[in-house]
Order: sequence, then structure tokens, then C-alpha cells
Amino acid sequence: MSSSPSSVPQVPRLDAESFAAPPAVDRLQRLGLSICVIGLIGSVAGYFLSPDYFYRAYLVGWVYCVGIAFGSLALAMMNHLVGGGFLLVVRRQLEAATRTIPVLLVAAVPLFFWLPRLYSWADPAKVRVDPVLRWKTHSYLTTGGFIGRLVLYFAIAWLLTWLINRMSLEQDRTADAGLARRMRIVSGPGIVIYCLAATFASVDWLMSIETHWSSTMYGFYLIVSQALSGLTFTIVIAFFLSRSEPMAPLMVKKHFHDYGKLYLALTMMWTYICFSQFLITWAGNLPEEIFWYRHRILSGWGAIAGIVVWCHFALPFALLLSRDLKKRPRWLALLAGWMLLMRLVDLFWQVEPAYVGAAGSQRLEMEWMYLAVPAALFGGWLWLFGRELKQRSLLPLHDPQIAEVVRT
Repeated sequence: MSSSPSSVPQVPRLDAESFAAPPAVDRLQRLGLSICVIGLIGSVAGYFLSPDYFYRAYLVGWVYCVGIAFGSLALAMMNHLVGGGFLLVVRRQLEAATRTIPVLLVAAVPLFFWLPRLYSWADPAKVRVDPVLRWKTHSYLTTGGFIGRLVLYFAIAWLLTWLINRMSLEQDRTADAGLARRMRIVSGPGIVIYCLAATFASVDWLMSIETHWSSTMYGFYLIVSQALSGLTFTIVIAFFLSRSEPMAPLMVKKHFHDYGKLYLALTMMWTYICFSQFLITWAGNLPEEIFWYRHRILSGWGAIAGIVVWCHFALPFALLLSRDLKKRPRWLALLAGWMLLMRLVDLFWQVEPAYVGAAGSQRLEMEWMYLAVPAALFGGWLWLFGRELKQRSLLPLHDPQIAEVVRT
């Protein structure tokens, strides 16, 4: 028995005009602006009430947004390496996120002026009285080195972004099948270089906040965290776009099922790295190592640690074991949005205890700034992402795998 034509999903023509960004992207930009304005109001008020809290919240918000952009770059390179229709249909989202990287570099400039308030190794008064700080500032942690390396990390990320975006756009214009191979050639070493840069960045941006502490696993923590941030943001946007043309016929349950499986794998990997770091520290029980966890478990910080354990790992892990949930785009998108919030909570738990130590009760009334300042940064970044998403068709029209995706 033949199917009624009206019951069969209609796939639009494969041309740039048919896959232009829908009006929904304008609504996404307006949402970003609204979040940004609300966050700015709280940020300005917080800056005058407690500048130190503002600086720390700005660092958290900046690292949060960088994590989404850099994680999207890693996923885009993975798509070129391993293929697969589930990442192909969101490639334009990933590319749009990567094109925000230069603006995030500009957003880092205020941090350069606040280094002595954020990092003890940048405060000459503290360095003079601390032999460990004197040794580390002599060998690695210097203001010039921090700024130079940060610019280098972004230069590497932008070079990879420029190469991949340029070839992807050229593929749309010329339908040259050989460009897929060239993007794969760039992505292979690109992922290796990205992992090396992210490892050093984890030391500079987060681990050096408590300069006396070090961990050889912390770089892996930041790499997986960025991949998790990029993936969950992609899932939310994919669901948002799947509710309207032209992407509705292409964002099928099979793709969301694959996103859910990758989400589960990254969640488990993140947990493995974090628990392994904790287990090694606990077994060693060395004073120069355990203080990092003491600052994040004693007093009120134990409750935040519990939230990270149960809500960043246990809840997503338990729910993602369900095949049915992974095939329900709405529920998967809600869980992905939950993870985006938990990523912010995790960064707050990584950063703030370093400044108040185990006391945990100093100026708790100001911690709302860890929502306001990141909201201002993320809202502005979301508007910029929407603008970049509208610059190109929502689908790489001449990719060699596109026919398979359309048939799916």
C-alpha cells in the first residue's frame, strides 16, 4: 500500500536559499540580548559592590564561553576525521561557534589588567614572601608569559578555524569533493595541537589560581569539559532548529540518539578523570596536594561538591542510559541545557574556593555575581553566534555524505 504524499516528510531543495537561517535564529539573538542586558545590570551593580568578586566571576564566565567555542572546534575537527551524518547536520552550528573565537580573545583583554587580583603569582608583594611563588614565576608563570601564551592558544584555534571554515565554504561554492580530504588532513594534527594548547591553558587559566597545587590530569579535565560544553550547546541549538523548516526533516531521532551516546561517553570520561585525580590525591595524602580538595569540601563547599557529583555526573549518567530518552529530542535537549548550567556550577566550584579557602562563608551574599557576569558574557556570545549562523546555509550542501543524510 502506497503512502500518502502528505504523510512523507518533504526535504527542501539542496540549495543555499532553501537552507537559509529561519526567523527562529532572530529570536535566538533577541534571547541572547535579553540575557546579556539582565546580566549587565547585575554585573555593573556587582562591580561597585565588590570588584574582586566581579573579576573572579568574569574569569569564570569567560572560561565558560571559551569552552563552548573551543569544544565546538574540537567536534568540528572530529566530524571531518570520523564522518557521520549526525555531526554533518550540525556542522554549520559548530563552525558558527568557532567563528566567535576572535571576539573571545578581545574579551580576554580586561583579564590582563586584573591578573594581580586573580593570581597570586602576578602580585609582587606575595611573590616576595613566598619561595614557591618566586620559583614558579622565575620558571613559567609571568605576566608576559601568561598573555603571550593566551594569544598563542587563540592564534592556534583561529588558524584551525579559518582553515576549516574557508575550505567548508569553498566546498559549498565549487562542489569540489577533494576539499573533504583536505579538511580531514587539517583536522588530524589539528586535534593533537588543540589538546596540547588546552593542556597548557588549563594550567594558566585555572590551575595556577592556587599556585602551590599541581595535577598532571588537569589538562585532560579541561579538554573533556570543553568537548562536553560544545556538544551540549550543539544539542540544544539542534533541537531549537529542528522545530522549524528547513532543518525539521533532517534532524531525525537517529541523530539525537547518536548525540546522546556521545554525551554519555563524554560524561563518563569527565567523571573518570575527576575521580582519578581525587583518588590519587586521597591515596597520597600529601599536605601539598590535599589542601586543594580541603578548600572545596570543607564548610559550605561540600554542598557544592555534592551538587557537582550528583547533578553533573549521576543524574545525566542515569538518564542517558535510557535509549528512549536519547531518542526523544525534547528531553535530550533539556538534559543538555541542564549540563550547560552544571558546567557553570563546576567552574564556580573550581575557582571561588581558592580565594576564600576552607572558610566558605566569606561574603556569600555576593556569589550571585557568578550568575550575573557569566550571563552577560554568554548572552552577548549567543547573539554573536546567531549572527554567524545566519552568514551561511544551515547545511554543507556539497559534502560527499550529504546524499546519505538526506535519504535518512
